[in-house]
Amino acid sequence: MKPLLLDRLNIALLAIAGLGLVAGLALLLGGQAHLAKLAWTAGVAPVLAALVVEIVRSLAKGEVGLDIVAALSMSAALLVGETLAAAVVALMYSGGTFLESFAEGRARREMTDLLSRVPRTATRKRGGALEDVPLDEIEPGDLVLIRQGDIAPVDGTVENDRAMLDQSALTGESMPVRLERGQEVMSGSTNAGDAFDLRVSRRAANSTYAGIVRLVEAAQHSKAPMARLADRYSLLFLAVTLALATAAWWFTGDPIRAVAVLVVATPCPLILAVPVALVAGLSRAAHFGVLIKGAKPLESLARIRTLILDKTGTLTDGRPQVVSIDTLGALTEDEVLAFAAALDQASKHPIAQAIVAAARARGAVLPLPEQIVETAGDGVSGIINGRRVVVGGVGFVASQIGTAEPEGAIRNAGSVVVALAVDGKLMGHLVMADALRAGIADLFAELRRLGIRRILLATGDRRAVAEAVTAGLRLDAIRADLAPDEKVGVVLAERANGPVMMVGDGVNDAPALAAADIGVAMGARGAAASAEAADVVLLVDQLDRLLPGMDIAQRSRRIALQSVVVGIGLSILGMVAAALGYLTPVQGALLQEVIDVAVILNALRALRIVPEPAGRPAPALPEASSR
Repeated sequence: MKPLLLDRLNIALLAIAGLGLVAGLALLLGGQAHLAKLAWTAGVAPVLAALVVEIVRSLAKGEVGLDIVAALSMSAALLVGETLAAAVVALMYSGGTFLESFAEGRARREMTDLLSRVPRTATRKRGGALEDVPLDEIEPGDLVLIRQGDIAPVDGTVENDRAMLDQSALTGESMPVRLERGQEVMSGSTNAGDAFDLRVSRRAANSTYAGIVRLVEAAQHSKAPMARLADRYSLLFLAVTLALATAAWWFTGDPIRAVAVLVVATPCPLILAVPVALVAGLSRAAHFGVLIKGAKPLESLARIRTLILDKTGTLTDGRPQVVSIDTLGALTEDEVLAFAAALDQASKHPIAQAIVAAARARGAVLPLPEQIVETAGDGVSGIINGRRVVVGGVGFVASQIGTAEPEGAIRNAGSVVVALAVDGKLMGHLVMADALRAGIADLFAELRRLGIRRILLATGDRRAVAEAVTAGLRLDAIRADLAPDEKVGVVLAERANGPVMMVGDGVNDAPALAAADIGVAMGARGAAASAEAADVVLLVDQLDRLLPGMDIAQRSRRIALQSVVVGIGLSILGMVAAALGYLTPVQGALLQEVIDVAVILNALRALRIVPEPAGRPAPALPEASSR
């Protein structure tokens, strides 16, 4: 049944039960006891009928739920003439069902808020004029105006000196982030500062926000192992309830005691507290930039003991960066970078684009290159402001200027060296690296605090590169030179040490993500295959999102268990009191429904979970892998 229709049905049943109870009480006060019983019965009948239909559907699926106790208590109360008790049970049961539906609806709203934020048009700059166009018409390279308060409709880079972005809808971070010229803007971010120009880097259908929306739409409620546990032991609880009720009737000869036992057991907190707490946890995790695809992964995430990380794009940023500049001639570092970037504007190579972004971030004004000749994979030559410039690999540049490759060129593991020559003379080197993410050491310490016992690196890169990147990190093992199927083997072997979480972002990671107990994909811009295979998607490319995700999962599970243990314990005590004659059916019904409301409200605490703050990130290390 669709959620909206189900919500309306729950509201209608609650209204009927409430109206029947109030009308009966009014008639009773007016001296019309017979009519009062009819009013109470009329209020119970629709609730009982809907409950019986639900029970039949569950039995047809081979599921025996605890709703049977509710149906038995209402039926038994009507049969023995305890119509007021039946009316109270009907009102409280429909009220509990409505409260559960309300809780799930509230939890869903935080996730579906993402959908309501999707922009439909963009303001494009073209030919000196502004035009509002549908998102489908925006192409990479277009210039889009983002006004104050606007939501970035597509991914791109800042074209102005700076921009102030509110990324709270994506990351949960409350403070706006300042981005400099050339830095990337995620679609879905809100402009919290002055208007700025956005250079589009990808079509709307392939943007960060579109990827997030698709993932949110695909995220569905699922039964967690705890919820299945409730079903598995529902027969046992039902048997205990019937045994107590039968014993109370058998030894006292009073059927009213049996009815009292039944109403105290209606309904069991297991069927209410677990889904409410887990659904609330899903919503809360999404608020902090962690999309968990259902209740089952949420509970599994709370029990992870081994973490396996891919390297490129996961442990590292996955994007080359300029980490140092060596000058060899009359040019300064900024001039070396500016000449290289001006020529590299003509190339789409990732290294070239990284050099251009670095120069723009420093505020360089880049002239247009002329007479461009690009040798794919080696380098580019051309004219910049009347001077002949060559940029590329050390050997390529040496061959272009007619000299031997210099001895002692920088060749650290995990780095790439780009040479620059101007007017036939070697002017400098730019050292490029795929930088390790900031604060990795602190992140590992926090993960171990949350229960992770083993942390491994599993990469297809060379061992020398992997060891250079991870130098100084507390890793339990490094697995290098791995093919995709070998990564799966690492995951399966580590299962002997407890539940395994695999984090990756590439197509080659998808099999391992699917094989792990929990697969985590890095960012909505990662490979579609990895995002689809994963159980959890970090909505932004920040590995530290694992911390709030795991913290929320663990605390949501604890809240659910707490609600269940306390609720069941109180229910059993109430059942015993009813069997001994200390509670009437009406009192038993009121007591049990107070317990149910209490455990649901306790489960809703998962919506207010605030993850514990992690330690301040450590500075990034310069070592990284080659391209």
